[in-house]
Amino acid sequence: MRSEPLSSRKTPRLLLVAMLVGTSTMASRITGFMRDIFLAALLGAGPFAEIFVIAFRLPNLFRRLFAEGAFNAAFVPMFSERLEKQGQAAALEFAARIASVLVATLVAFTILAQIFMPGLVFALAQGFVGTPEKFDLAVHYARISFPYLICMSLVSLFAGMLNSTGRFFVAAFSPILLNLVLLLAMAMAVAFQGLVLDYVIWGVVVAGVAQLGFVFVAAWRAGLRVKLARPRLTPDVRTLLVLAIPGVLAAGIVQINLLVGTSIATTQAGAAVWLYYADRLYQLPSGVIGVALAVALLPDLSRRLAAGDARGAQDSQNLAVVSATGLTLPAAAGLYFLALPVVTLLFERGAFLAADSLATAQALRALCFGLPAFVMVAALQPSFFARQNTRVPLLYGAIGVVVNIIGSLTFFSTYGHVAIAYATSLAGWTTLVLMLAHMHIGSIWRMNAAVVARLLGQVGASILMSVGLYMAALSFAPPLGFWGLLAWVGAMVTGGGLVFGLAAWAMGGWTPAQIRSLRGRG
Repeated sequence: MRSEPLSSRKTPRLLLVAMLVGTSTMASRITGFMRDIFLAALLGAGPFAEIFVIAFRLPNLFRRLFAEGAFNAAFVPMFSERLEKQGQAAALEFAARIASVLVATLVAFTILAQIFMPGLVFALAQGFVGTPEKFDLAVHYARISFPYLICMSLVSLFAGMLNSTGRFFVAAFSPILLNLVLLLAMAMAVAFQGLVLDYVIWGVVVAGVAQLGFVFVAAWRAGLRVKLARPRLTPDVRTLLVLAIPGVLAAGIVQINLLVGTSIATTQAGAAVWLYYADRLYQLPSGVIGVALAVALLPDLSRRLAAGDARGAQDSQNLAVVSATGLTLPAAAGLYFLALPVVTLLFERGAFLAADSLATAQALRALCFGLPAFVMVAALQPSFFARQNTRVPLLYGAIGVVVNIIGSLTFFSTYGHVAIAYATSLAGWTTLVLMLAHMHIGSIWRMNAAVVARLLGQVGASILMSVGLYMAALSFAPPLGFWGLLAWVGAMVTGGGLVFGLAAWAMGGWTPAQIRSLRGRG
């Protein structure tokens, strides 16, 4: 295949933006792991840890429903289109109308949630019903944490505006504030000998206010000033709702899936906590790679399509896919083979026991099988959202969720919490295969020969890296003690990364020259 330059000079900027967002997300994950390390040491996998998982998950469940998924998928392309064609004043006027409706809706929903909180907790934690005291505490703490939803939904609004104008750092940095506030809350609980759960849950609320203030000030200084008015269903608000409803339904199906999985897990003592910590580790590459690419790609594709640059949009999607697989495949393989040492290194201290580490590592290995699929789905969805098509991701996401729920319900009684993790991975691959087929048939995006060659090279390099890690683990057992285990894990990660990098270069899976040669045509 003949090597040619990309059709637009802006395409390499996509990777730079993704790297910026990914770096900020990595900092967020690192501080998040520090938060989880202390949380695991203080609460272990016992009842208070389970209550925290439920109380923290409820507002985040609805945040993903109202804000991060459906809202951004509809809002960012419409805001970007107005910014491109009508100017900043028209875009800000549109954002103000949307913000007014969003705030009114969230306040009303939060009031209803406070009233019907026992029903929400029952849906998310059916296993608590047999222990009334645990159930009542979960309701109490969930009521405290739920207003976090309002703050984070507004954070999503301002983040979408900042991202659409090329200001990615502030929105990517704001999650770090949550981790810092919770670390401070735990330190205060220890210093004043208070109940850790009280400090942590109130810390969630304080962190939400801090994050909202952070992005609001950044948007104000950037001239992105939104003034709330009386909420009205204007034509553009109706258009956004029409676009967002499929996304809300899709997010709702995904959250129902999460709800079912968590609710099933609460019937096994400690399972919800094991899955929580496994998910935190799995979310490191998923968030750093998948979310970063999706955040950078959506406004980029929206601008290109609005300007009629179909070739540039194809180039951007090629670059996003190759970047996603080149970083995710070795991450998934490494996490699988190093699951138990990594979990032990991070969490096994204080109230978090060796049995908890083993159970968490088993769930993590199961999630690793689905990691490449979920990151690829995140990298492909912006192609639909930028075209203001939210129905197709809804359909295929719904099918994946059905697969997940059926798998979880069928095999939980036999395999316990690990069945939920495997069902989650199977759902990811189901959604990815259906999405790729639809994109190919509909000519939205097709893998050309260059992309396929890169993917095959990356798969081959990942296999070699996996074999190397397996042989090294057999030859050199992990030592006892924190510092010895830290050195061992560091050596394994470094060695595995070198093997993958050299093998990928030799097999044509990942070099700067090859990425520059990627074309939107075969």
